[in-house]
Amino acid sequence: MLTSELDYRLPEELIAQRPADPRDSSRLMVVDVLRGTIEHHTFHDLPRFLRTGDAVALNETKVLPARLLTRRGGGGETELLFLKSLGGRNDLWEVMARPSRRLKTGMTLSAGDEELRVVEPLGEGRWVIAGTDVPGMLRRLGRMPLPPYIEATLGAEREYQTVYAKNEGSAAAPTAGFHFTKDTLQDVERAGASLVRVTLHVGPGTFSPVRVEELSEHEMHGEYYLVPEETAHAVGEATRVIAVGTTVARTLESWAASGEREGETRIFIYPGYPWRATDVLLTNFHLPRSTLLAMVMSFAGKDLVREAYEIAVRERYRFFSFGDAMLLVGGGRARS
Repeated sequence: MLTSELDYRLPEELIAQRPADPRDSSRLMVVDVLRGTIEHHTFHDLPRFLRTGDAVALNETKVLPARLLTRRGGGGETELLFLKSLGGRNDLWEVMARPSRRLKTGMTLSAGDEELRVVEPLGEGRWVIAGTDVPGMLRRLGRMPLPPYIEATLGAEREYQTVYAKNEGSAAAPTAGFHFTKDTLQDVERAGASLVRVTLHVGPGTFSPVRVEELSEHEMHGEYYLVPEETAHAVGEATRVIAVGTTVARTLESWAASGEREGETRIFIYPGYPWRATDVLLTNFHLPRSTLLAMVMSFAGKDLVREAYEIAVRERYRFFSFGDAMLLVGGGRARS
């Protein structure tokens, strides 16, 4: 598949800057993959499309305020995006630096009364940074890592978290979960579905544009995932598995492919992938040339997804992280 097949035209005014209020009042496009039909609903209608015995899987990851502005010892500023701790240690972290070319091994960076040390380069703007209690420092001094297409306001930062976020460690949010309120979660259970939890700590590699011509040549960055034992059991017993977001789909498919419930995944799902664990996918409308759009095309078929996106633009759906949602039924395993 050529990366150019992931292109589409999007008017800038359709990029959502704030979530719907209330969150479950966002629009929901329901795509029946087997029938090839497209319907328009609102998100609080979601329980209508669930059945007794369904397992609705949520990503409990919590976004760290992972963006930090630092000053270099020789003068000037460098912004760091903290991606993940290394080797389970809170004193060594992989970061994305901007500007990266100004950093040198051994350099000291300061933020408030905190000091960090530059350890070594990893390439592509990534570095290893050493510090003391980095999570605590980020909670005090960091800002939420909003995507560049969202204006960085305090209101947007407060809203860049799901209502069920629990396990701190993400550098980006699992945005399909933004549509849920506590009432919606209760309605899902009243419909006879069970709520199950996984964790995938999202890194920016998930959202980075694909820059190679052939999609198969793109390499994913590693992300930590966990499928708890009780979730594995519930998924095995479920009549259908509904993944709330591409991060959940990546987690379930990584577990299904490897047999490992915990680890680091670099799985890249694009057309031709044999789906093993996911029956229904709830997701947002994604950026052009993104691995996320490639996954959606794999799940539901390229032609149907292109049609759905054309309709979404025409009907003025709201796009990207704070935008509207799409429910893809009858794809994934049913098509593999």
